[in-house]
Amino acid sequence: MRLLLFFFLLHLQSFFKLSFPQALPPNTTGYACNINQTTPSCQTYAFFRAMGPNQLDLASISDLFAVSRPMIAKPSNLTSLTSPLSPNQALFVPLTCTCNSVNTTTNISYASINYTIKAGDTFYLVSTSLFHNLTTYQSVEIVNPTLVPINLTIGQDVTFPIFCKCPTKTQLQNNINYLISYVFEPFDTISSIASRFGTTRNSIVEINGDNIRLSDTVFVPVSRLPELSQPSPVTISSDRKRDRKGEVIGLGIGLGVCGVMLLLMSGFWAYRESTWKKRVGKNKKDVESKKFEVGVGLMADVSDCLDKYKVHRIEELYEATDGFDESCVIQGSVFKGCIDGKWYAIKRMKWNACEELKILQKINHGSLVTLEGFCIDSADANCYLVYEYLENGSLYTKLHDNKSERLSWKRRLRIAIDIANGLQYIHEHTIPRVVHKDVKSSNILLDAEMRAKIANFGLAKSGCNAITMHIVGTQGYIAPEYLSDGVVSTKMDVFSFGVLLLELISGREVVDEAGKALWVEAYANFNGNEENHKHMLKGFVDNVILEESCAMDSVMNVMSIAIACLHKDPSKRPSMVDIVYALCKSDDLFTDLSEDSFSPHRVLVR
Repeated sequence: MRLLLFFFLLHLQSFFKLSFPQALPPNTTGYACNINQTTPSCQTYAFFRAMGPNQLDLASISDLFAVSRPMIAKPSNLTSLTSPLSPNQALFVPLTCTCNSVNTTTNISYASINYTIKAGDTFYLVSTSLFHNLTTYQSVEIVNPTLVPINLTIGQDVTFPIFCKCPTKTQLQNNINYLISYVFEPFDTISSIASRFGTTRNSIVEINGDNIRLSDTVFVPVSRLPELSQPSPVTISSDRKRDRKGEVIGLGIGLGVCGVMLLLMSGFWAYRESTWKKRVGKNKKDVESKKFEVGVGLMADVSDCLDKYKVHRIEELYEATDGFDESCVIQGSVFKGCIDGKWYAIKRMKWNACEELKILQKINHGSLVTLEGFCIDSADANCYLVYEYLENGSLYTKLHDNKSERLSWKRRLRIAIDIANGLQYIHEHTIPRVVHKDVKSSNILLDAEMRAKIANFGLAKSGCNAITMHIVGTQGYIAPEYLSDGVVSTKMDVFSFGVLLLELISGREVVDEAGKALWVEAYANFNGNEENHKHMLKGFVDNVILEESCAMDSVMNVMSIAIACLHKDPSKRPSMVDIVYALCKSDDLFTDLSEDSFSPHRVLVR
């Protein structure tokens, strides 16, 4: 009876949504910000509901927002990264929020999410159906002034500005650490939102005003994230026979009410269905033609790669991965598959892989994951990259998810040197230079001998010293100059490598549950006065390392390299050549260094 009543109320809510479109329109142009009043950027969260058939798994949502699954699972109180999500399940999605200049007079606060256009996409459909009104098509047009909304092409990259805000200095002093982005829904009230997030109605009104409209983004002030109550498996009572007569009567009443609602809604749905069929019939040929053209275009773009890599048939990849079954997922959209008795990592991409293929075909180094082949499925305009499979997974998993496998200090040093060698190669030995743009522990894979290789060149850029408006990457690793000004250079990889060194030293996440970045703490504590560095380091280092007999001078030396990489002035950061030299300058890995060598400048002078 309760279950039937729930579905009845759900249909009733949908009916009112569809039948009363005359509600006041939402804010469409975005939310202004003042760079002088707020921090240039901050880590915050959006309240997001998993809706629709394509959003009932964590991997799809993490891909949409370009964050890892653990970064959503932890704040959302999820215990599994692979279990299906329930319809309408609530999540907290992390955002890197920035105050951005869209013209000479206007600043808008948003998190930049890079999205690749697929068949049938429009700015409106993506904003409403995928991002659930966390942005608007009007703001997408403002942020992408060079794009023509009525002439979008499959594979085109678009920046979707997810509305967010950073706390002002006064709000931070008042213990407001986050302004959570929440979309105002039917039947919401300011008081109900305040109750949901454990705050007060007055505090919400103070920030948002009291004239909040349907689909407006409400910024909810909190000192810490509330704990989301996630659904548990449905249990069936064993006492099914009790009050059987009452259940039958209730069921009859419920069915009668649903029948009335069905009559009311049938006319609307019949009209909607006929309209939809007409539109589909009109556009079907165009869509199929576009898919074919995209497939042919992709093959033409990667024609130079045909001799270098094996071109797989889509049937091979489906067989290798059991139809891309969830049990074969390694991470996100990467699957483990067996082809001709050998294991591979198969990356499924919903966009044009041309740029990634062009970069991969000109790099060949032992510290970079090897591309073995690819496949283009023209039927769905999908690309599949087939990489070598590395048995020990990602560095992130070894450091954070699998605590039973303890990484020794010597092993961590070897991993750091492998990564540094790979970055030095793409920075110094490719023409033009390649910037990876997404150096992080989850993109570092470990082979059977625990040697590290850099993976995932999906965001890589050939050429550097450029300016971009499409800010992409992973929070906690992003260089400040790239986040604020969009400056792309090899020094942004150097910054990310410095963060990765901190991760190796401390064994901690690069962004904690409070949203604070690891590099900010380290730079504040270890840059400048060196008198207390050795004492402070013991409180920073991973307990696994402290339990070993390795000399702390070795750890201090690597910490000094990390701090040098994190210099706020990119021109003062060392090159990867300098870093490799500093990491490898003694056969016994730094044991000859004295305590006085704890200085970024002294360590990295060649």
